[in-house]
Amino acid sequence: MALIDEKILCMHGGISQRISSVEGLKKIKKPENIPDDGLLCDLMWADPETGQRSDYEFNKSRGVGVTFNEKAVEDVCNKLDIDLISRSH
Repeated sequence: MALIDEKILCMHGGISQRISSVEGLKKIKKPENIPDDGLLCDLMWADPETGQRSDYEFNKSRGVGVTFNEKAVEDVCNKLDIDLISRSH
C-alpha cells in the first residue's frame, strides 16, 4: 500500500475495522505471509458492499477478510485525515 501526498491511501484490497492510524499502517512488515483474518488480510482481500447495513461483515464470497459499506469508508477517511481510498480490485 502507499500514501500519496498524505491524502490518498492506495491498497490492493480494502479497509479494515482494525486500522488505527497511518503510522500503524506504515509499520506493517513487508513482505509478509497473508493470514486468513486480521488487518493485513483485510488490506489484501476486503471488498466494498453497496447497501450493506453493518460497517463490516465477514466476506462470505472470498471466505477471508471482510466486506465494508460506505459509512466505513467515510469513518476511515476521517480517522486517517485522508480524502480518498483507492483499491486495485
